[in-house]
Amino acid sequence: MPTRDPDDAAPSAVELDRRAYRRRQTTRSVLVSLVSTIVFAVVIWFAVVNTPGFDRVRQSFFDLDVAIASWPRVIEGLWVNIQVLAVAVVGVALLGTLLAVMRTLRGPVFFPLRALAAGYTDLFRGLPLIIVLFLVGFGVPGLELFPRNSAQFWGTIALILTYSAYVSEVFRAGIEAVHPSQRLAARSLGLSHGQTLRIVVLPQAVRKVTPALMNDFVAMQKDVGLISVLGVVDAVRAAQIETAQNFNFTPYVLAGLLFVLLALPMIRLTDWYTARLREREQIGSIV
Repeated sequence: MPTRDPDDAAPSAVELDRRAYRRRQTTRSVLVSLVSTIVFAVVIWFAVVNTPGFDRVRQSFFDLDVAIASWPRVIEGLWVNIQVLAVAVVGVALLGTLLAVMRTLRGPVFFPLRALAAGYTDLFRGLPLIIVLFLVGFGVPGLELFPRNSAQFWGTIALILTYSAYVSEVFRAGIEAVHPSQRLAARSLGLSHGQTLRIVVLPQAVRKVTPALMNDFVAMQKDVGLISVLGVVDAVRAAQIETAQNFNFTPYVLAGLLFVLLALPMIRLTDWYTARLREREQIGSIV
């Protein structure tokens, strides 16, 4: 005689009522949120439109014809920003991990490495990025030590130097958050210090600090625009050139919107991953 799987049983009337109630509450919440958002946006819009200088500001910052005319040059400059960002993300991740490992080395023999890493992070976390760009972008090429003097190259190096200091501290916090018993268990299994760090500690550390790392990379996405001070024709510099030709600030607004669109996927991914991680931690604590 075939047995019936309990999971195939139809939900009870009480459970059906609960599901219907949840659906009604969800629909109600969505409608209330939508209406309140529309009302708020309309109020803000009318408040801004009715200001005395709105027409002048709209002509100076939101001219559609100027935006269309400057679009090709600004979008071409944005591609430069994306290239710099792609290289900088890899460089920051590698150098930041190396610095974090250096700062967590134990024993007096590794004191010079710990001191070097600590001095590096203190220096570049304290220096404003714009100053690092000037020092690296104009100072290092002046030494004539390297054959390549591309402003884009040195701007990327300046970004890597600055953000690796921040990311290394995030990695270090993640490494120190791993319980010491994990290291001891790995060593008891015969793993060397390097194997313990690579196989056991770093994977757990990265998982713990992923939301913070994603926020740092979101911040770096917008700071990539600062390489324009070195003469790189990125989106910001292209907007500046168009503004100088048209005497209109709309190209800057266009460049800003493109940077926002570039950052939105990572921002939403960060929020989603943070919520998912919190949910998993809550489930683990209940279990």
